[in-house]
Amino acid sequence: MENIEHKHVDVKGLKLHVAQIGSGPKVVVFLHGFPEIWYTWRHQMLAVANNGYRAIAFDFRGYGLSDQPAEPEKATFQDLIDDIIGVLDSLGIDKAFLVGKDFGAIPAYLVSAVQPERVSGVVTLGVPFILPGPSAIKNHLLPKGFYISRWQELGRAEADFGRFDVKTVIRNIYTLFSRSEVPIASDDQEIMDLFDPSVPLPPWFSEQDLSVYASLYEKSGFRYALQVPYRTLPVDIGITDPKATAPALLIMGEKDYVLNFPGMEDYIRSGEVKKFVPDLDIIFLKEGNHFVHEQNPEQVNELIIAFLDKHSV
Repeated sequence: MENIEHKHVDVKGLKLHVAQIGSGPKVVVFLHGFPEIWYTWRHQMLAVANNGYRAIAFDFRGYGLSDQPAEPEKATFQDLIDDIIGVLDSLGIDKAFLVGKDFGAIPAYLVSAVQPERVSGVVTLGVPFILPGPSAIKNHLLPKGFYISRWQELGRAEADFGRFDVKTVIRNIYTLFSRSEVPIASDDQEIMDLFDPSVPLPPWFSEQDLSVYASLYEKSGFRYALQVPYRTLPVDIGITDPKATAPALLIMGEKDYVLNFPGMEDYIRSGEVKKFVPDLDIIFLKEGNHFVHEQNPEQVNELIIAFLDKHSV
């Protein structure tokens, strides 16, 4: 970890925090989800760098050590597309592999759709191709205590999270979202109330890891994170008939709670997702949960590196 270099680059008037290791023309850009941050890719960055790739992970705007935009409530997924292209431009990179986890998968595919010449291939974990808009997530098919519905309510998550320190919020989310059940609160509960304090951290997530995450979210808070992805998921960003034509790999844990979203497993297993990502391979990991890249890093690293090697020119 001590060999990972850190810097800030300018993207549309914001300074974005970038971590990188390795060198050479073959570049892999890692895109985090929530409650993750650049550090979520620590295992993958070292692995791909040791296999001849330049590994880059950055904090999206509003996250971690990156700047906050002036008006987070006006943000959409277009901003994340701009972040990715802006980081590539700032670092003088013409083309890269994009590896996205959780909501980081969404802009990874969309960059491939709108600027295919910049993308060598796409790997996503935990989330398939999703186009932001009114039908992105079928909230109405789940109880009203569905965590996304709750976090989309202005002020509700702020009040829920605000009862605890940042480290406790990250601990609760990591522990809750490692399960295969979709987090749903009853009418007299908030999402943080679903956490059982007697449940330990997952064995693959150390107290030191938690401290790193907490220190970065103490810097940024959760204001932007609640807007992007959650409150902007239903917002159409004007991309019509998208096709992410680059070679792609989707890695899903069989025990990932996302598979229990209405229609999600069928969308993936039936191949319907290939309407949007035609050159897509799909791999299910039997014991994998939503954080499979941290839970089973060696297995995930092998899959990612095999994909990179196959599609590197």
